[in-house]
Amino acid sequence: MNDIAENALELTRQENVTRILDAAERLFRHYGYSKTTVADVARDLGMSPANVYRFFASKVEIHQAVCGRMLAAGYEQAYQVCHLPISPSERLSRFVRGQYEMTVETMLDQEKVHEMVVVAIERDWHVIEKHIDSIHDLLAEVIREGIEAGEFAEQDPAVASRCFGAATVTLCHPQMVAQCLAKTNRATVDELIDFSIRALKK
Repeated sequence: MNDIAENALELTRQENVTRILDAAERLFRHYGYSKTTVADVARDLGMSPANVYRFFASKVEIHQAVCGRMLAAGYEQAYQVCHLPISPSERLSRFVRGQYEMTVETMLDQEKVHEMVVVAIERDWHVIEKHIDSIHDLLAEVIREGIEAGEFAEQDPAVASRCFGAATVTLCHPQMVAQCLAKTNRATVDELIDFSIRALKK
């Protein structure tokens, strides 16, 4: 098989994968992850379940890929914020606020999406861990710039990044956000962001 034919086959495969993921995400959002089957996805696309299984071994694998796409969109948002031409402190503040707003608006306002994310977190999939590592790397870059500029105290940027993430996790973790949203005896978004950034300066 020549390169042109191989490229055409790969393109067709990617198109089918995208169609399956688009359909699965649409159905997960509408009916919920637990109530959607591979047969439902196949029916939505006008194909047989066997055809879907040519590209994904199971519903779990489809779910992983859908969550991977959602996390990639979250990473892109974080990347853009972390590279804005503003101070490191302001970038960190905007990052946390952006993650919080995305969690509330996308994952909690849309109950079915929240269910899909919770299932992923409970299974502790590698896509979640990879995303967390990528976010920590982004924050470490910002903190390193802050140290070099004299805005933050001398410290290990990688350790500081993990600690900053842990200190603000209640604003980014879907289940924690859901539990704390209506409670008045918890730190506010502004208070937690200000406290975490001040800690980097000491």
